[in-house]
Amino acid sequence: MRSLGKLAILPLLFAGAISAMGCDDEREHAAPVHPIVGTWLVHDPNAPFPHHLYVFNGDGTMQQANPDAGNARGSDSDGKGIWVNRGDRIEAKWVELSADRTTHQYTGRLELTMQITVQGDSLSATESAKLFDATGAPAPAPETPKPLRGVRLTLP
Repeated sequence: MRSLGKLAILPLLFAGAISAMGCDDEREHAAPVHPIVGTWLVHDPNAPFPHHLYVFNGDGTMQQANPDAGNARGSDSDGKGIWVNRGDRIEAKWVELSADRTTHQYTGRLELTMQITVQGDSLSATESAKLFDATGAPAPAPETPKPLRGVRLTLP
């Protein structure tokens, strides 16, 4: 009886070994990750609060976040957007919604379009900003934005 119990475990060990080999094979054939994919600490000198976190996902989407209280005039949300690879640079666009801090009413949106270059764990970007009021009409935007700089978040 004892030897039958020992034999019953052999199929489980064999299945585990086969599964482990399959995982290694998938990893070897996985598509390379684009250099922008990851989380970045970005300094944007054009923003009311210049410190931001950007997350670029492998599916071409991105998120931007900065402290809401960093803007004394209005409340602005996290930005959501997209990015595409254009060879030696990345093009990205994200949108952020805003509200009046006193009335809590929607005041409009900011649309940022960026040209990004990644070199290792550093990025630089130029941006153009478009502002729209609550009705969707264009509003005055910064004329000549300064370049953004960013560093990738890494583990120690």
